[in-house]
Amino acid sequence: MTEYLDYWRCFAEDYASARHLFLEAATAAGAELTAYVHPDRKGPEGEALAVDVATLGPQDAHRQLLILSGTHGLEGRAGSAMQVAWLLAGDGGRLPPDVRVVLVHALNPYGFAYASRTTENNVDLNRNFVDHAAPYPDNPGYAELHKALLPPVWSEAALAATDAATARYRQEHGPDALFDVTARGQYTHPDGVMYGGRGREWSNLTLERIVRTHLAGARQIGLIDWHTGIGDYGEPFFLCFNPDGSDLQAEAARWWGQERVVGQRPNGLARPDYQGLVFNGVRQFLDGRPMVGAVIEYGTAAGPARAASRLDQWLRFVAPQQPDPRRDTILKADVIDAMVPTSSLWRRAVIKHGLEITRQAVAGIASWQTDATRAAALIGER
Repeated sequence: MTEYLDYWRCFAEDYASARHLFLEAATAAGAELTAYVHPDRKGPEGEALAVDVATLGPQDAHRQLLILSGTHGLEGRAGSAMQVAWLLAGDGGRLPPDVRVVLVHALNPYGFAYASRTTENNVDLNRNFVDHAAPYPDNPGYAELHKALLPPVWSEAALAATDAATARYRQEHGPDALFDVTARGQYTHPDGVMYGGRGREWSNLTLERIVRTHLAGARQIGLIDWHTGIGDYGEPFFLCFNPDGSDLQAEAARWWGQERVVGQRPNGLARPDYQGLVFNGVRQFLDGRPMVGAVIEYGTAAGPARAASRLDQWLRFVAPQQPDPRRDTILKADVIDAMVPTSSLWRRAVIKHGLEITRQAVAGIASWQTDATRAAALIGER
C-alpha cells in the first residue's frame, strides 16, 4: 500500500499535545476509549496524567493485538506517533474478521509528561515486572560503576572520567558484561539507571487492569511495545522475548522476518539478561494464553542514547543541588533529542516502518494457526 502521511500530523511536542492527537485520531476512527487517570500526579501545567486505551474490532475477538507506547516515558513521543499514524491511515476500519486492536497510549504518563524515561518514582518501568515478594535479581557489577555513571557534576572532565571507568570495566570483564551490567536492571540504587523499584508501580498495576479487562476474550495475543534508542538510525530493531526455538518465536519470525527476530545483538553485543520486562508482565497477566510479540526499538545514536539515560538521572537527582536553569534547559533538550530526534528524516522513517510493522502484525495474528485454532477450523468444516 503506497501512501503519504505527513509526519508532523503524528508527532507532538509534549505529552499533552500527544494525548490530544491520539484521542482525536481514535475518536475519528470510531474507537472505544477508556482513560485510566493517575490518582495523585499531575503534568507540568497541572493537567491530568492518564493511560488512554483505544480499542477497535469486536470485543469478543479471539485474536487481539496489544500495542503499547510510552513504557519509557519520553520515548512515547515516537510510540504515540506510530499509534496516531495507524489510526489516521484508516487501518482500524479494515481489520480482518475476529481481530481486535488494543492501543495503550502513554503507559508511563509521568515520564512522558516530564520528558524522562522513568516513572514518578524514578523506576524504569521495563524493569519493574519482577516478583516483588521474592529476592530481587542481583547485579553486583552495577554498584561498582554507579558513582561513575552518576557524577557529581556534568562536565567534559566528568564524562571523560565516566568513559575511563567504563573502559576499565570493559577491559577487565569484556564488552558484553559491561552492557549487561548497565542494561539488565538493578534494584539497589534508587537514584541510578535502570532502577527496577521496590514494589509495583502504578503503571504496572494499571497495565494488569487493562490486560484483564480489555483482552479478557482473547485466545491469541500479539504484542508490540514501541521504544527508541537501539539500532541503526531511523531503523527498527526487534527484541523478541519469546523463547529461542519456540513455536511462538517462529510465529514472530513469520510476521516480521527471520532476520529481524532471531539472533539479534543490540548494539552488536550479546543481549543482556533483562529483568522485569513489560513483555513478561503481560505474559503473566494472560494466564497461559499464547502471546507473540516484541519490543521494537528505533535506532537513534547509540552513544548519545546511552549517555541520555545517565543524564536523565543526573538532572533528576544531582542538578537540583546546584541550580542552573540555563544549563538544565540545554541538557534536557539533549536528553530528548538523543531519544526522539527532531530530524524529519528520522521521523519520516519511524512513521513508514511503524505502519508496515503494525500491518504485518495484524496480518500475522489474523493467520496465526495454533493447535487450538486448527482444531476449531476442523470442527467448523464438519
